[in-house]
Amino acid sequence: MTGDEEVLVRTEGRAGRLVLNRPEALNALSHRMVLRIEEALSAWRDDPAVETVVISGAGERGLCAGGDIRAIYEDARGGGTESADFWRDEYRLNALIARYPKPYVALMDGIVMGGGVGVSAHGTVRIVTERSRIAMPETGIGFVPDVGGTYLLSLAPGELGTHLALTGAPVGAADALLCGLADHFVPSERLDALLADLARTSVHDALAEHVGQAPPGELAAHREWIDHCYAAGTVEEIVDRLVGSGVPAAKEAAATLTTKSPTAIKVTLTSLRRARQLGPLERVLEQEYRVSCAALTSPDLVEGIRAQVIDKDRDPRWSPARLAGVADADVARYFTPLGADRELRLTSPDPLQEVPW
Repeated sequence: MTGDEEVLVRTEGRAGRLVLNRPEALNALSHRMVLRIEEALSAWRDDPAVETVVISGAGERGLCAGGDIRAIYEDARGGGTESADFWRDEYRLNALIARYPKPYVALMDGIVMGGGVGVSAHGTVRIVTERSRIAMPETGIGFVPDVGGTYLLSLAPGELGTHLALTGAPVGAADALLCGLADHFVPSERLDALLADLARTSVHDALAEHVGQAPPGELAAHREWIDHCYAAGTVEEIVDRLVGSGVPAAKEAAATLTTKSPTAIKVTLTSLRRARQLGPLERVLEQEYRVSCAALTSPDLVEGIRAQVIDKDRDPRWSPARLAGVADADVARYFTPLGADRELRLTSPDPLQEVPW
């Protein structure tokens, strides 16, 4: 093992350890990292010496800030296919994690966003701390929640998942637990002790020594207006309800939505509504792959990454610039079949044709 490895793979007692090791990039996932994680999981699956798998992030800032969007930016600008290849393997990894036959423990300490959610929130045991900040912020870069994010958020109580998906708002420990994105709270100061116990005993016994009560969250107190406003049939009606609710937090959410890509938030709403009908994670990942590949040819993805990450002027020029300019046909394009040789196939037969608009 060398110090420049992007994923540190080792065993500690009865546990297999995966440490995302790009702290200078907040452990953003590269294609090579995805393949390395899959390789380790495949090797440990039938290894009787490894009883538990634990994933964590190097550095002090978080588990993972998402995929390497600078690489996606360059690929999209050049009309390449590397991002599609990356997503294909990444989504396969997400499905593998969700069905992994051994306990898969994710330490969701600090920042966990986008692809970081994909390698953690599908696991068997998801641990959050008082430092956790979990989000699917894709609409802010002209993209749509992926890595199974629309599956997870579609299962959140009421319309909490819709609120988080459209606004990209981050949540702390208690709200992650409420939304079903995590299972247990452990104070960050006890993570090292938890890791030591996972190396020597069962997950159940290790957790019993360290799980605590999360600090109070915020979303539970906002359920009434969130459930009412986001139950509307269109994004335009959602915004109207938010503005007209008389609730300051709802008006703030409406203002946030006006900064996001109009196309991305409309496609996100449709993705979530369709995900509720698709069933298992694998079917939703297949849909997300279609959507992601379509986004790769959208001007908003390149523009969003430019504004947020490359130039950092925080002033994206969306196309179209307003919700009214996004037609139903523009949204439908994201769900168009890619062709038999390009689809991501995790289930059979193709279930996506069965979902009505």
